[in-house]
Amino acid sequence: MKLIFDTFSTPLGEMAAVVLGDALCVLEFSDDPERIEQQLKRFGPYEKAAQKNPLNIRGRVSAYFKGERDAFRGLKLNVGGTTFQQAVWKALQKIPHGGTLSYRELASNIGRPKAQRAVGTANGRNPVAIIIPCHRVIASNGTLAGYAGGLERKRQLLALEGSL
Repeated sequence: MKLIFDTFSTPLGEMAAVVLGDALCVLEFSDDPERIEQQLKRFGPYEKAAQKNPLNIRGRVSAYFKGERDAFRGLKLNVGGTTFQQAVWKALQKIPHGGTLSYRELASNIGRPKAQRAVGTANGRNPVAIIIPCHRVIASNGTLAGYAGGLERKRQLLALEGSL
């Protein structure tokens, strides 16, 4: 299996993108290479190839940082995950640009109101940062909590989207 890799700069630091065929599999801030490797374990053995800007991911990410709300429209994703994780990730994509939800609200939205911690865990395993907007999930008391890219990045992403 051949995975295409690209690394590029963004206003919040370097990001790494991984593409399989016509779908984005991973989009992460690349200062945590172990996290990226964890995301790739689902593919088993793979061949790594470098390619600049597959699926125009650089252009799409740049457009997002310039405030374009539909920068990722039509981008095919291959995120894997369990049925529960997929439900959480699908619900995350329904949080509007400029909006936030608590872990409790997200758990309720997927019909699992007592699964707040499991929702938090699934949120933290999201393989495509920004596109599946796990940064839009906050604590029930309105504070910022948990983000694989770091709380300062989460704060900056929410400010960019007008949530803060």
